[in-house]
Amino acid sequence: MVSARNALVVRGGWDGHQPVEATDLFIPHLRDNGFEVRVEDSPKVYADGGYMAGVDLIVQCNTMSTIEKDELEGLMTAVENGTGFGGWHGGIADSYRNSSDYLHFVGGQFACHPGKTPEERTGEQSDNYMPHRIEMAPEAASHPITQGIEDFDLVTEQYWVLTDDYIDVLATTTQAVRPWDPWHRPVTSPAIWTRQWGEGRIFVSTPGHRVEILEDPNVRTIIERGLLWAAR
Repeated sequence: MVSARNALVVRGGWDGHQPVEATDLFIPHLRDNGFEVRVEDSPKVYADGGYMAGVDLIVQCNTMSTIEKDELEGLMTAVENGTGFGGWHGGIADSYRNSSDYLHFVGGQFACHPGKTPEERTGEQSDNYMPHRIEMAPEAASHPITQGIEDFDLVTEQYWVLTDDYIDVLATTTQAVRPWDPWHRPVTSPAIWTRQWGEGRIFVSTPGHRVEILEDPNVRTIIERGLLWAAR
């Protein structure tokens, strides 16, 4: 009999990203694919080296939080040894601003999500909901995460991310230049990427602000496939 694989879901941080509801959307998918799922509400579990050695996939949805040195070391050691690490939006790309080592590990950090004209803004999250296109890279056509998915449009936060070139980009999105913006030419950012870290795989989708975006068929399919791809 084949033993079940172990998935660890770490969720928390800013409530605006609905960390509980968002991860609850994907936990049945993990269980249907043979994972036993453990849920934690902080990264403290990362410091438990004995437990982490047996984790096959970490799904993180923890925005604007902090991480301690021993927790980060535990996370990175697990991934270097073959544990998969995946997530979406601020839950993975804006998690621990206090740690440059974490930013180096993930390969991309949220910088901003430009929004509506200043006169239209009301102080709500929707100030930053902008129509934009997710454009698939040529490599996406044959990749198991994105195969068969074509360019698609969303109305939600469009992440401008700071990245390095040690990521494998599967999709991009381009920030326009509007009259109220201080930049002077369009800026293209990775929207979906993977990263090999030691023996482990990392998967990041910047679309995924709230449940209604995660339920978009393209976004949901990409994340479901991405998590399985990343897993040991």
